[in-house]
Amino acid sequence: MKFILAKKIEMSQVFDGQSRAHPVTWLLAGPIFITQKKLAEKDGYVSVQVGFGSKKESRVKKPQKKIGNYAVFKEFKPLDSNASLPEVGDRVDVSVFQEGDVVDVSGTSKGKGFQGVVKRHGFAGGPRTHGQKHSEREAGSVGAVWPQRVLKGKRMAGRMGGERVTVKNLKIIKIIPEKNLIAVEGAIPGHRGSLVEIRG
Repeated sequence: MKFILAKKIEMSQVFDGQSRAHPVTWLLAGPIFITQKKLAEKDGYVSVQVGFGSKKESRVKKPQKKIGNYAVFKEFKPLDSNASLPEVGDRVDVSVFQEGDVVDVSGTSKGKGFQGVVKRHGFAGGPRTHGQKHSEREAGSVGAVWPQRVLKGKRMAGRMGGERVTVKNLKIIKIIPEKNLIAVEGAIPGHRGSLVEIRG
């Protein structure tokens, strides 16, 4: 069970021994600390809660002060419910991963605001000729005479982005342990400074 929380820094490229360039995303990963263990007998499921980052003590809620002034709390569930869990207070850093490991990275995609159907769903819009005036980027028909309503799930204009996205099977190209940096091959969701979860 390998996991860590990280902040997205930037995209760049890293050259390997054969002078091939790999597009990478640099992540400031951890360290995180185990703050709580959840067990099936007591909580109904198995997971570990971790704390990451820090914030002003004046902004920490009273029940959290005995745990620590962490900025973010997240839970990770093990793939095997019988797997041994780390102990409360344990420190997890980039050393849990190695260069060449394949990981899944989850984050919140960039919010793009209210968008039309052409940008949001890739609709073609209306024809540019044959008497059309103002319908180049319109959605077109949204329903039939029966059942006299718009069916649920119809693709329409609306808010785009800002959703949880998981990118699977990304390769770790480089790790700099003394700086808590991980370079993951490819692009991952979110803007610079956003929080991401890395699972091995």
